[in-house]
Amino acid sequence: MTDTRSRRAFERELRVLTRLQRRRSTATAMALLALFLLGAMFGPRVAPRDPYEQNLAERLLPPGGEHLLGTDEFGRDVFSRLVHGTRISLFIGVVSVLIGVTVGGAIGLTTGYFGGWIDLLGMRLVDILLAFPSILLAIVVVAVLGPSLENAMIAVGIVGVPQYARIVRSAVLAVRALPFVEAERALGARDDRILLRTVLPFCTAPLLVQASLGLATAILDAAGLSFLGLGAQPPLPEWGAMLGHGREYVVHAPWILVAPGGAILLTVLGFNLLGDGLRDALDPRLAATFGHRPAGGPDVPSWKRIERMT
Repeated sequence: MTDTRSRRAFERELRVLTRLQRRRSTATAMALLALFLLGAMFGPRVAPRDPYEQNLAERLLPPGGEHLLGTDEFGRDVFSRLVHGTRISLFIGVVSVLIGVTVGGAIGLTTGYFGGWIDLLGMRLVDILLAFPSILLAIVVVAVLGPSLENAMIAVGIVGVPQYARIVRSAVLAVRALPFVEAERALGARDDRILLRTVLPFCTAPLLVQASLGLATAILDAAGLSFLGLGAQPPLPEWGAMLGHGREYVVHAPWILVAPGGAILLTVLGFNLLGDGLRDALDPRLAATFGHRPAGGPDVPSWKRIERMT
């Protein structure tokens, strides 16, 4: 039984990966993100210079020669700082999304499954968070905790909590009344077992899509906080901080802004395209978009067929 489930799970994952590769935009996004991931992993080893090394004799040099992307106002190599900043910016995005998924997922699971006053209280808390614009809420949190990279990650994570809570709650509401969930409850299964082993797996697909889109938003929000001086502090080579420090040289040395700005643009674009591709690949109703059978065929997961029968 376990081997059969493992084989079916592997086949599902293989189908999703095949669908993603068939769409050009998604395949391009995956290649682009893989390039940034490799840069985060191995870039600091191949960076030509120390990102913190200052040389005022070489300040504001244009791109070319020994400095591929030029130098900044302190004579630091922009390319080296950009490569080191890749690891920092991706780390910020991943940690922020993990905070949002963990807290928001717990709220969504609890409120959606138990309902009643728990649902009322949890959703009102989510509504309060949604009442604030995301960047304003992040600024408020950082202002309370203090400007730093760690607090910026916490602030961006808190901003993402309402979206994950609502998505998980919607998935739980759709699943909790299905016959197999009622059967487990009738057999005396504990609520925590039902939540973690039966209900939670049905939330992974929408969570995965939202997390990929949330990575783009998290990187963008964190860059905005650093641009305002509330995130990464000097001399850390974070992309948003590099933008903030170089805005005074937008006319005389635009390469200081173009390099980190372009990196943010490509990363956010990659995660957005990947999120769109994942959403379509995981939705059986859109299988025809990828050249597969339409909804209702063998590509439809078993839980979807169960849901239709009920």
